[in-house]
Amino acid sequence: MTVIVKERVVRQKPQTAMPLAVDLDGTLIHADLFVESALRFIMSGPFNVLVLARWLLAGIAVAKANLARLAPCSPDLLPYDERIVAWLAEERASGRTIVLATAADQMEADAVAAHLGLFDGVLASDGQVNLKSKRKAALLAELFPDGFVYAGNHTADVAVWNRAQAVVLVNAPPGLQKSVAGRSTVERIFPAARNTLRALLKAVRPMQWAKNFLVFVPMLVGQGWLDIAAWQGAAIAFFALSATASSVYLVNDAADIDADRRHHRKRKRPFASGRLSPTTGLTASALLLLLGLTLAHFADVLWLVLTYLAASTLYTFWLKRKMLVDVFLLAGLYTIRIIIGGVAASSQHDHIASSWLLAFSCFFFLSLALVKRVTEVQAQAAKGGGDLARRGYRATDGLTLKAMGLASGFIATLVLALYLQSDKVAGQYNEPFLLWVLPAAVVYWECRVWLMTDRGEVHDDPLIFAATDRVSWGVASVIAIAFCAAVLLPRGLIPYS
Repeated sequence: MTVIVKERVVRQKPQTAMPLAVDLDGTLIHADLFVESALRFIMSGPFNVLVLARWLLAGIAVAKANLARLAPCSPDLLPYDERIVAWLAEERASGRTIVLATAADQMEADAVAAHLGLFDGVLASDGQVNLKSKRKAALLAELFPDGFVYAGNHTADVAVWNRAQAVVLVNAPPGLQKSVAGRSTVERIFPAARNTLRALLKAVRPMQWAKNFLVFVPMLVGQGWLDIAAWQGAAIAFFALSATASSVYLVNDAADIDADRRHHRKRKRPFASGRLSPTTGLTASALLLLLGLTLAHFADVLWLVLTYLAASTLYTFWLKRKMLVDVFLLAGLYTIRIIIGGVAASSQHDHIASSWLLAFSCFFFLSLALVKRVTEVQAQAAKGGGDLARRGYRATDGLTLKAMGLASGFIATLVLALYLQSDKVAGQYNEPFLLWVLPAAVVYWECRVWLMTDRGEVHDDPLIFAATDRVSWGVASVIAIAFCAAVLLPRGLIPYS
């Protein structure tokens, strides 16, 4: 039997169970197609936000239709709730009529339905009517006058549940579950599958805050170990950078949802997997940015942090797709952390980062940035070649990038060795001969990282690799011991000094 209501076609089959209508956003998928399409459209051009605003003034259904046409989703990449997909497959196999009833645009809803092959019909917004809440309830009641069951997750679905014979609660908040279950017949409950707070904590990437410990380097190298004011300034700068960086990470991940879903590891990120709503994440991003800039003001590094923010934002939206510019900018972002630390820790300019330290930082972190790109290029080559998504590299660029990275690492070691030959070292350290452990340890670590990179054994973020690698911790310990000994041992104890 085929029923046509307002030009919407649904095939109804003889059955004992009531027809089942299933919501899309938040129910069938851990995502909101409108929000993701809007982000996709805005990220494709800085002035598209004005275009979107004009569409919204014409109506939400108009905006959805235009976004579906110009920034459509990829149904094969969406984060489906596998519990619901499996259940719908069982219900369909039993002969039950199942329709997809969503406020998403018809074009996107049809694409999802075609991909899954589980539905007898699709009811969706049509560019004029936004099929949500009471409108959806009225259409389903007209289509199924003998009753229907509705699966949803949001307070907007209450109007539909009120007209349904039974309800299915999917990923609904506990309060909503209790309210609906108290006045409706519940066919089934699928508990919430995501923890928003846990997902948000993961999205701000607290492990990446380890990079911001670079703000302490100028003070430590300058031997300001007992300078309480320097510690306080560097600590405030650390938290200012961490909050600002996390704000940028959230925006970056929101912009990269589609690319992350294609990545073998990044598809598990909170936005890409659907465990965190972009709306929640971007709100948190704004609050973190406000916190970071406030702390930067108190540390007297506001303009430097704003420079870091501008560079990070340019990287996120544009420069990350520019060949080589991306790795040079990444090296610069590490180096500006050192500059910020030197300024924040210096009341009398006694801990400002030296030109030697900055030169070493530029080459050292350029090498690590190239490690990151080489791992991505090798992963692309393993897939069969081609260009990297949203990058300026090809799968065949691996050998050249490795050569650049090794050269940068050796130059960083050379800068360190030349610094040890300078007159400044002889007067600043009691036993400067011990400092030769530093370039030896650095070049060993660099060579090991590049050898493991070539073997495909390094995480695509080398700093995360270093943070979880015992040998890296051992090398860092050797460097710390040698440096402290060069400062603290009595002068003249070692004849070569």
